[in-house]
Amino acid sequence: MARPTTTSTAARARPAARRNALPGRLGPGMACDTAFRIIARRHLAAVLAQHEGTCRGDPDALHQIRIALTHLRTAIRFFSPMVDDALRPKVWAELKWLNGQLGMVRDLDVAIERIVAESSDELAIVAELQHWDEKRAESHRLLARALQSARYRRLGEQISAWIESGPWSTRRSKEAIRLRRCTLADHATERLTEWETTLLKKARKLHKLDVEKRHKLRILNKRLTYSIESLQDLFAEDSLTKQRSILKTLRKAQRSLGQLNDDARGRALAASLNGAGHDAGKRFRSRKREKKLLRTASTAYRKLERAKPFRSSDLAPSSEPET
Repeated sequence: MARPTTTSTAARARPAARRNALPGRLGPGMACDTAFRIIARRHLAAVLAQHEGTCRGDPDALHQIRIALTHLRTAIRFFSPMVDDALRPKVWAELKWLNGQLGMVRDLDVAIERIVAESSDELAIVAELQHWDEKRAESHRLLARALQSARYRRLGEQISAWIESGPWSTRRSKEAIRLRRCTLADHATERLTEWETTLLKKARKLHKLDVEKRHKLRILNKRLTYSIESLQDLFAEDSLTKQRSILKTLRKAQRSLGQLNDDARGRALAASLNGAGHDAGKRFRSRKREKKLLRTASTAYRKLERAKPFRSSDLAPSSEPET
């Protein structure tokens, strides 16, 4: 009997979406519960849309599903504590599981791309890539099995149901009601300012951070970047140019930190290769490259500090909560 595909999973989620029609765009006066559903739906749909390509082994589909998944996880964090109900830990655990399944293959894709781009000796690269390709094939088989499992099919259905009508949406305490009714503009002002402040504070110590702490800084960078991207509808017309410049700078820092993280992952992966670990790991060690990437990220963060990335005046004028 054929396994159900992602298409059938997505189809099962659509009736709920039709029953609860939402505006196509975010508005500053929109209530947070409505805004969360709009944003989370978009990113969950983007995750499901890349299922078949990822199962086939398409590196671009894998990259896109990971981006969409990070967007979805960021949205859940952005709207906490509103959505912090009894089911949220289960939802988070399932998203973390999926991210873990995707991560190994994506790290291998990045490492292989690096090896191919930097190699000038075709005969040497054939021998070296054999080890990487074997590990990639093995990891992709495990990923494809996970994406075709009952657990993955349940994941899409359960998270869709939680977004639409999880316990967070019906709690009757005064605080729960206040959080749901809070305007998106007010919540965004508080959250983006908080995340911006935390990011820039930690970025001032960038050159002193070890690999793990740099990775955590990159995660903070992603959260701020992805949140601003998801909230583009909110920004006033005269602040759009500023926000595009801010996003460009955040992405530059993110790319540099990402390349540093890729190097660390490349060294770890190389160490796990049968018979090729020592030599393969050398490719991902370059003090000169590390200094350059750190300098690029530091410059970007200094530019962000001067630009004052997010201020409430950047939002379009707010109004009463929209229904």
